[in-house]
Amino acid sequence: MAGERILIIDDEPAVSRAIRISLEGYGFVVDTAPTGATGYDRALQRPLPQVVLLDLGLPDMDGLDVCMRLRTQSAVPIIVLTARDAEYEKITALESGADDYVTKPFGMGELLARIRVALRHAGRLPADYNSAIRIGELCIDPVAHQVTIGSRAVHLTPTEFKLLITLAAGAGRVSTHRVLLREVWGSGYGADTQLLRVFIGQLRTKIEANPAEPEYILTEPGIGYRFRAADPA
Repeated sequence: MAGERILIIDDEPAVSRAIRISLEGYGFVVDTAPTGATGYDRALQRPLPQVVLLDLGLPDMDGLDVCMRLRTQSAVPIIVLTARDAEYEKITALESGADDYVTKPFGMGELLARIRVALRHAGRLPADYNSAIRIGELCIDPVAHQVTIGSRAVHLTPTEFKLLITLAAGAGRVSTHRVLLREVWGSGYGADTQLLRVFIGQLRTKIEANPAEPEYILTEPGIGYRFRAADPA
């Protein structure tokens, strides 16, 4: 991962400096921004960052606003760093477009693991995901990293895309909570069913005509999810 670019948006100089020094020690190229406005601008400037680490308590605007604004312009993975530890805060951050959430204080080992997951989602998919998946009106193109419903383009974050293609690759079969969490987020997330529910809800909002009565992503109560099987040829 040497040379991957990380942008830290945090108004605490000591925190930014500590994270920057640690990440640079692992070969990352790190930029920092002390305000939401500056961070937003730098996130869209070339060379583009591969991951954004975003604090929520910024001096000029709430980090959630930065996250939502940035998500309308970029699919860059966003990892929220914050001292807010309430469950609803985590859910709100994820629903605002964040890909992950790390509560302060945290260890660098944990942060590095989260960054690796984010980079994997944003990178190339495995070779077995190299052809388009078509189910009903839905088309998932792994090579172009595009999703369409009929003629309508669907814009997904890297994590949403990885979850969708993982589900679709097993169309017709049940994918358990634990398997989905391991495949999409990694082995350390096996029990975080709340995280999975949030992202399933976001996917349904984007690809289902009626998210309350899903056509593609079906719930298997207490077990996991089943993606709609392909139509008979």
